[in-house]
Amino acid sequence: MPVIAPVPAARPARIPNQRDDAEDGVAAGTTVDHLTETYRAHYRSLLGLAALLLDDTASCEDVVQEAFIRVHSARKRVREPEKTLAYLRQTVVNLSRSALRRRILGLKLLSKPMPDMASAEEGAYDQLERDSLIKAMKGLQRRQREVLVLRYFADMTEAQVAETLGISLGSVKAYGSRGIAALRVAMEAPV
Repeated sequence: MPVIAPVPAARPARIPNQRDDAEDGVAAGTTVDHLTETYRAHYRSLLGLAALLLDDTASCEDVVQEAFIRVHSARKRVREPEKTLAYLRQTVVNLSRSALRRRILGLKLLSKPMPDMASAEEGAYDQLERDSLIKAMKGLQRRQREVLVLRYFADMTEAQVAETLGISLGSVKAYGSRGIAALRVAMEAPV
């Protein structure tokens, strides 16, 4: 029969304390007790810092709490106790930025609401107006049509229209004025 050796009992997990931190070569100021004192002394100021960057209290509190958790997790890297507050401040700023980025991304990803759709009757009426405008534009003289299209549909200034067509500024004004008057008459005429 095989010999079964007893399995050694599992050792209970050690909970780090100040003494363990001191043994690891970490400065005494970065202990859990120091973080607790920093929390008591600077929580409100860190909350105020987050409030300057974020807009709602709940997010500010979350950011400050997360900052303390992260600095607590990395406290062995904070060798100088006087730098603990600086690390906390920088962590609050970074977490606030991240929260704002997530919000902006969320807003971009939200589905955009559909614009108010016109009824079928309104759409048909708009189409009739466009058709009558196109018909009236075709009835204008060539230069009047060119000036109106460049001025109002291409959104050019009178000077740009004059340069594009190679005519004077006064001619642009005259063709434009006559063209609008002719369009007004054509659009008001019964179909």
